[in-house]
This record gives sequence, structure tokens and C-alpha cells, in this order.
Amino acid sequence: MHLLLTLLRKDFLNFRKDRVAVGLTFFVPVVLIYVFGQVFGVTRTDTGPVGIKLAVVNDSRAPEVASLIAALKKESAFRVVETRTDEHGAPQPLTEEFVRAEFKSDRYRFALVFPADATGDAQFGLRMKFLTNPRNEIETQTVTGLLQKTVYTAAPSLLMQSMRKQAAEVIGAKNTDKFYGEMAGAVSRAFGFDEAKVRDAMTRGELPGLNPGTTAEGGAGETNAAAGFLDRVIKIEKEQLAGAQVKNVGATRVVGGWAMMFLLFSVSGMATSLFEEKKAGLFLRLLSTPVRRAHLLGSKYVFGIAIGLVQLVALFFAGRFMFGIDVTSNFANLVVICLAAAVACTAFGMLLAAITRTQAAAQGLATLLILTMSSIGGAWFPVSFMPEFIQQLSKLTVVYWAMEGFAQVLWNNCTLLELMPTVGVLLAMAAALVGISLWRFQRGPIFE
Repeated sequence: MHLLLTLLRKDFLNFRKDRVAVGLTFFVPVVLIYVFGQVFGVTRTDTGPVGIKLAVVNDSRAPEVASLIAALKKESAFRVVETRTDEHGAPQPLTEEFVRAEFKSDRYRFALVFPADATGDAQFGLRMKFLTNPRNEIETQTVTGLLQKTVYTAAPSLLMQSMRKQAAEVIGAKNTDKFYGEMAGAVSRAFGFDEAKVRDAMTRGELPGLNPGTTAEGGAGETNAAAGFLDRVIKIEKEQLAGAQVKNVGATRVVGGWAMMFLLFSVSGMATSLFEEKKAGLFLRLLSTPVRRAHLLGSKYVFGIAIGLVQLVALFFAGRFMFGIDVTSNFANLVVICLAAAVACTAFGMLLAAITRTQAAAQGLATLLILTMSSIGGAWFPVSFMPEFIQQLSKLTVVYWAMEGFAQVLWNNCTLLELMPTVGVLLAMAAALVGISLWRFQRGPIFE
């Protein structure tokens, strides 16, 4: 028994000294559990997306539309944008033409347009246009549902208030009250509601049975009839502005995310092979020739970029054969973004090799960072499903910008000029990482 306890103590001491093992056992799972908890709303009172930009074009002067926009602003899932900044720095209202153009660059993926006659000139109703770029099916379905919930919750009372106001102006207050009394009787008979409750709801500017807090006393038939009435008076015209040519929406998004994760693991493994060459004394022999340390790092860097580019392109073609992803119609730009992603990912691998002292430490840190970047960068699920502070952090990752580039090419069918800002961000990240790696590598030990 004493020998067993001694051996057990030895194992615990060795485990405590192995920082990589401790990190992979405790720290990595904690980080991932936290990220998944944020995505699925375990620690939040509200679930679903947060802060999704919703462009709103309001060409109507109707107060009902303004009230509906105010209701949309209260929805935490949306960040309503109504203005843009012109060349002089002054705010200007959004126009439908401008918003449509911005969909191409992926600045907006959802927009709501209220035409000048949104409330109708001579009829009772509300019209609007919903523009979408549904590159992420989960996000799009969630946003569509939340938008419909907000509109169908706020619009009925707005329509009733508008109708009451217009009726009072046309036929007078006394006749309006008489009209509402007769309408309350008709509605109660049609849907099986209590007439007094219907009259009271109309006085508050509500449609009985269609607003929160009002219930129908009839059966399912009456409820469906009421919902059908609401569908007829509220017209939401939907238009998809990008991705109509995509055959397999889910695969088009998922393949790029998983390809990035595996690429990061591959190039990190190649970069950390520097430790094996140090240990074998290869560095000393090479540096005795005209070779410099920068040459050693540069050769590994170019090799990683070449392998990374081939790997990404191969995985996308595998997606084409397995899931029907269209990678050929915009193939040149796909190669450009894959090259930029490979450059940035290889720079990340070089940084790991430069800032860690052992191969085991580099591999442990790589596991933590790659899984974290993949989870918050959009490789696994929509970034908008995470809290806003994590959404901001995601923009500091290579995965996020690579995913943006893949979506621009495969979903938006963008041009090279439209793709260049994303490519520029990836190359800037790579330059910063390479600069740090080279500085550290020049001053690090050349043997272990």
C-alpha cells in the first residue's frame, strides 16, 4: 500500500509539472464550455443572436411606421441602422439603392424598407420589404422569426390607432364610436370573443386576439381566422439579394470553417517541427554555412503556405464532389482568399514556435488557441449568437476574416476588388505575426 501511494504521489507531481497536460485537462475545456454556454444562452437571460445589423429605409412619414421602428430598436437581437455618413461626415438617411449596393460587400445582410405608401393612402394595412442575404441559414431563420414577432406584435395596435384617427377625421368622433361599437359586435361574433372585451381592446388601439394580453375564447378555427386576417393586412415582401445561385447552403458555409480549423492544426504542427530540428543539432550545422536564422524561418514559412494553399483548395474540391459546392464559377478569387488564409495561418504557426520553449508547450497552446478561434470566429456557429464583446474579439482572429472571405467568394460571388479589403486584413495580421516571430526567433536559443 505504501509503495502504491508513493507511485501515485509521483504521478501527481509529474502531472503538476507538465503545464501542457494541466492546460489541456482543465483550461481548454473550461474555455470551450464558456463559449458554448454563451452561444446557447446558459448564462444569459436572452437567447439567440445579439446586435445583428438591420438596415432600415423609411420613405414613409406615417407615425405608425416610426413607432414600429422604435419597437425594432427595443429588440436586443437587432442593431437598427437608419443613417450613413456622407463624404463630409454628415449623417444621411439610408436609401434603398444604397442599401442594395452594400449587400454586395456584405456590410448588411438584413434590411427593412418602408415605401412612401407603407400604410396605404386609402386602405387599412401596412406594407414593407424585407431584404436578405441568407448566407447562414440558422441566423437567417432566427432573424426572420424575431422580425415577424416584432412586426406582428406591434403592428396591430398601430393599425388600429391609425384607423381610429383616420375615421375620426372623416366621419367625426361620434360616428367613429358608433362604428367601433358595431365592429366590436361583428368581431366578437366572427371569432367567438366577448364583445365587451373586444370593445375595450379597440379603445386601447388593439386588435383582440392578435395582441399580447388578449385571448380568443373560440377554438382553433377562430384563431386561425384571426391570424389569416393579420396576414392580409400586413404585407411583408421578401427578397433575397445574394446566394440565390447556391445549391447547398449549409455545406457552402460549413466546409470553409472546418477547413480552416484543420489548416491551423496542420501548419502549427509543421511550425513546431522546428523544435525537433533544434534538438537534432540541425540548426547548428546549417548556421555554420551562409544560411541565416531568417532563412530557416522563411523556408518553413513558404513551405507552410504552399501546403496550406493546397490543403484548402483540396478540401473545397472535396466539398464540391461530396456536397455539390460551387467552387469553379469564382475559382480565381477562391484561390486568392485561400492563399491569404494560408499566409495568415502559417504566420500563426510560426508565432507559436517562436514564443514557446518546447514542442509540447507549442502543441498545447496551439490546441487552446485553435479551438477558441474556431469557436468564436464563426467556424462552428454564427458569430451573432455570441455576446457582443465576444463578437468584437472574434474580429481579432484569422478564422473570422477567412470565413468572411469564403462567404464573399462562394456566396456573394464577389469580384477581386470587393475581396481585397478582407485579403488586406489577413495579410496585415500575417505581417504582424511574422514580425513578432522573426524578432523572437533571432534572439532565441539555437539548440535545446
